[in-house]
Amino acid sequence: MFDGKLSVILPAYNESHRIEENIQECCDTFSSLGYDYEIIVVDDGSSDSTHLRALGARSKEPGRVRIVRYEKNLGKGNALICGSAYASGDIVAFVDSDLELHPRQLPSFIETLVTKPCDVVIGSKLHPLSDVQYPKIRRLYSYCYYGLIRILFGLPIKDTQTGLKVFRREVLNDVLPRLLAKRFAFDIELLVNAFNRGFRLTDVPVTVRYSRSFGRIGIRDIAKIFIDTMAIFYRSKIIKYYDGVQANMSDLECVRSSRELFEYEIVA
Repeated sequence: MFDGKLSVILPAYNESHRIEENIQECCDTFSSLGYDYEIIVVDDGSSDSTHLRALGARSKEPGRVRIVRYEKNLGKGNALICGSAYASGDIVAFVDSDLELHPRQLPSFIETLVTKPCDVVIGSKLHPLSDVQYPKIRRLYSYCYYGLIRILFGLPIKDTQTGLKVFRREVLNDVLPRLLAKRFAFDIELLVNAFNRGFRLTDVPVTVRYSRSFGRIGIRDIAKIFIDTMAIFYRSKIIKYYDGVQANMSDLECVRSSRELFEYEIVA
């Protein structure tokens, strides 16, 4: 039984149509599970009213929900880094704000983390026990990318891109300041660095129900992911860039740039 505090990071971009309801759904879920928790919503430079709708959810759960916002869209990875810097929990969970992977699945992640010899638990769409309904073309992309990642980095997990992940806090404190990728390649850079620094990774099955017909990733994005992945290989295996990085969470630019607006939004 987990008796510590759980921090949940919800990155959001142009989710005004459902963000308030989804935040409340998260609060109801974690309360029913008996967790001591906080939810940190990071508005990644949305052009709609995402942060205002999120503040509506915060007004209903003032002790549980925090809102961080910056004006320029910098990518999901940047949002997760920024939210993690504000997290105070013993365990930190990444949850996509569209809730296609519902947070009611988190107990199996947390149980695995606290009872097994592991530091990072990843939801895997490719796990044989996963219940996944999503377009065949996305399934093909996942298998191809897994093959590439296995060859390049030898990670002991099959799926790096699923949005539901749970970390011991010390993993993120150690790894996040080393990262350069802030968009689609963020996940693989995070997990490669965690693995290379001796943290233990495992995966668990998930249930996925896609609410979008295809999602936001197009052909150009896939090409960019490939280029960024090869850049991570170069930094990790060739020039050993990550080994020489010395930084801490308070040094992160995303925290310094968001703090003033974050305080403004809370006062407002």
